[in-house]
Amino acid sequence: MVTKNDRMAEILDRYIDEVNPEPVSFDEVADWVLSKGLYAPEPRDVRRMCKEALAAGARAQKRFDGKRWYRAKHSVTTNIGGVQLSIWADIDKNASRTFMEKSLSQRRRGIVNDCYQMKMDIDHFNETRLEEPLPLFLDFTDDVLELEAAKRSEDDAA
Repeated sequence: MVTKNDRMAEILDRYIDEVNPEPVSFDEVADWVLSKGLYAPEPRDVRRMCKEALAAGARAQKRFDGKRWYRAKHSVTTNIGGVQLSIWADIDKNASRTFMEKSLSQRRRGIVNDCYQMKMDIDHFNETRLEEPLPLFLDFTDDVLELEAAKRSEDDAA
């Protein structure tokens, strides 16, 4: 069975083959796709739209504790009665230690999955090109420290 993601990837491949083999903005691709009638949005469920908006708002909410900005809302993906659900809690109001351990573990697993996929992509690129290999650095310690220092400077300036 072809998924929606598969269909959209095939449409992008078609655009690259038929229209423009260069890197391109999805603004241009979307104009072409719509002009060809290759995409029509699916009807949206209002309840689902509300849940997505709530999740986006929850992910975006940050608070300042006098020293740092931190995410206020956290989620845990769980299976209840055979249904996968995202359960949300507020770090300051109703998130237990166990809940936060699960939430942060799931976020860490997501980061590891992203790093694994990046390694697969870089390995493929490096093995199929006759040029200097792209490096891969997975130790983010210095990056996090630099970002923390930059954010602290921004907060001090404000």
